[in-house]
Amino acid sequence: MKLHYYPETDSLYIELNAAPGVEAREISSGLVADLDADGHVVGFDIDHASKLLDLSTLETIDLPFEPAKSA
Repeated sequence: MKLHYYPETDSLYIELNAAPGVEAREISSGLVADLDADGHVVGFDIDHASKLLDLSTLETIDLPFEPAKSA
């Protein structure tokens, strides 16, 4: 999962996987789900993110991941 913030549009994209999106569906005003060819959600786009979310912090709780390996 990756988080992408675009200051020029004040949007936050939450990428759930790298599959290409082929369809976008507005879930509610300012929240769009990107779907792959099989109809699975690959990401969410949140418009006006800085007005709706606290972008100064990111907290994860109990995620099952391994630390990135240094090069």
